[in-house]
Amino acid sequence: MSSLHRGRPETTHQWPDYFRRRAENTRSDVLRAYYATPLPAPETPIAEAPMVAMDMETTGLDPDQHAIVSIGLVPFTLDRIRLAERRHWVVHPPRALEDLSVTFHHITHSDIENAPDLGEILPELLATMAGRVPVVHYHRIERRFLNAAVVARLGEDLFFPLIDTMVLEAKRHRLSWRARLRQRLGHDPLSIRLGDSRERYHLPAYQAHSALVDAIATAELLQAQIRHRLGPETPLGELWC
Repeated sequence: MSSLHRGRPETTHQWPDYFRRRAENTRSDVLRAYYATPLPAPETPIAEAPMVAMDMETTGLDPDQHAIVSIGLVPFTLDRIRLAERRHWVVHPPRALEDLSVTFHHITHSDIENAPDLGEILPELLATMAGRVPVVHYHRIERRFLNAAVVARLGEDLFFPLIDTMVLEAKRHRLSWRARLRQRLGHDPLSIRLGDSRERYHLPAYQAHSALVDAIATAELLQAQIRHRLGPETPLGELWC
């Protein structure tokens, strides 16, 4: 089945138009329901935006060779993390687990033996995402892997805007003039990994490599980033990519 590609927006402010086009043109009922739910406008202050933190555990880093094994989602706003609405799925990957991936995320062969295919949980996954802006830490995992999974099952792309807390940390600790000066003086660049980023905001340490725990950790990190650095009036269009 060939992928139906509608083209990603050229600018971040075009995401709402992209969603409208996809809702009109997609062949998939599941994708149509997702794209038909309007996004917040780019000028919406982040304090008014409904969001959903997302994290995935995968068998590797290449979506062409590896697959998703678990997904964690938690809806939230700047004021509240909706733990009662959290979702976590273990899914059966189309490729066999490797020993290294089991060691990394602790999801074993017995865990996935009777787990559903990602396609079975896709309607519920997209319903939880609909109308909310996804927030992740390192978008090259979540967006690329989820798109590859949807293309494999539905023959159509799944693109969506997101806020990347790692990108926000990189702007301050890797790309700013202070960060560049620090590197010129011979200092190692500061880590922008999730746990290290949280530590800078005095957030508690959580056990890593659980999709749901990391999703909650990412939601808390964005709340701290907005509170301490960016401000609640920051427009979504300045944050999502």
